Amino acid sequence: MSKRVRKSSDSSAPVAKPAKKAPAGKAGLIGVGLDNDDGHKRITTGEKFVLVGGSSETHERMAETTIKTFEELKRRDKHLETVDPRELAEIIHKSTPR
Repeated sequence: MSKRVRKSSDSSAPVAKPAKKAPAGKAGLIGVGLDNDDGHKRITTGEKFVLVGGSSETHERMAETTIKTFEELKRRDKHLETVDPRELAEIIHKSTPR
């Protein structure tokens, strides 16, 4: 773990402060819809997700689920790269519109 050192204003002794830990590795979500009958090719991409295919309704549900999932991760101060897979599954399940 790297540390930044800053000097305290009231003494000359350095004070160690841990640097903010960056998420390790890369991660992303992929959503695939298989119920397309109208011939449209639906593709939605974001920084950490790709959604492809599906009917208009299915693609909308995937997009809403993805948005709510990332909002919940942010609310919990978690990163996709480091969140426990079981916790992510629970978040996705709760984020899926009924």
